[in-house]
Amino acid sequence: MTSMIKLGWSKPSTILLASEFPANEKAFSFALAEASEFGAELIVFHSCESPNTTPSQNPATYYHDYSRLRAEKRCYEPLVERAKNLGVHCKIVVRTGVAAEQILAFLREHRVDRVVMGAHSPGPVGKLLVGSVAEAVLRNACVPVSIVGPYVVEGAYRRFSTRTILCSVGAQESSGVVAGFAAELAYRHKASLLLQHVIPYQEREEILAGRTLSQMEDELDSFIPAELRSKIGVRIRAVVGDPSEDLLYQGRAERANLIVMGAQGASHFAAISRAGIVYKVLAYAQCPVLTLSPVVLTECGAGEQHFHPSEVCMAGVF
Repeated sequence: MTSMIKLGWSKPSTILLASEFPANEKAFSFALAEASEFGAELIVFHSCESPNTTPSQNPATYYHDYSRLRAEKRCYEPLVERAKNLGVHCKIVVRTGVAAEQILAFLREHRVDRVVMGAHSPGPVGKLLVGSVAEAVLRNACVPVSIVGPYVVEGAYRRFSTRTILCSVGAQESSGVVAGFAAELAYRHKASLLLQHVIPYQEREEILAGRTLSQMEDELDSFIPAELRSKIGVRIRAVVGDPSEDLLYQGRAERANLIVMGAQGASHFAAISRAGIVYKVLAYAQCPVLTLSPVVLTECGAGEQHFHPSEVCMAGVF
């Protein structure tokens, strides 16, 4: 499976920052640091909704919208200067239309290796942003997506350096792809990798099926590509507990610079519940979270992903 992971996903040459206005400072700092480390081009992408008009249909509205787009593009110019000071080529793209649709369309039309997005603080029950921009992009993007959540330490990525990667795997078929991708990232960043499988209490007997946790860890070791085992430091941990809480705790305890997860189960149905593992990690992680969408997982040969109650939910972001 790992041979099907595209090189650009672990060593990006083009990074797209999907930005609101004003830009999310932490998300921009992280995207800029990633672009600087890999020598990648940075695209700051912004979409604003506007009536679908042409000059002939409504000249006044059309040219007003055109002027507004130019004005909004100028507002992002300080970001270009900051990137230039770090030797990063940065350009601004502003489009009109529904944000998620425009982002996904741009990904299809251009070569982009990674998307970076910021996330808002989680809202209360009943006020979740179901069908939000980030939820739609995470579910449908054809490239990995990094989410920089509200609890990522302010200013931590002005001099970003990935030294510890925490990767969450489970019983899903896609775990081999996720772990292989995390190993590739660790190799590119010269970072250590902690591969972790937290088995929910209620699923312990079913998943272990008579095996010990030590035996489970031995099985997880096979997820690491043979050609990378001698090149990166890998630790493997299998425990029984609450997957999201334990992952968040380990992220803090290990001072992880990046969490890698598969976004299998990312559906509208999953998005109406706040109990999902990925939603909680995106909302509360103190470092960026890099996700692989069902589209990416399928392209890597992981097959069709099915929703499981303990899996993902991504309402309330962006």
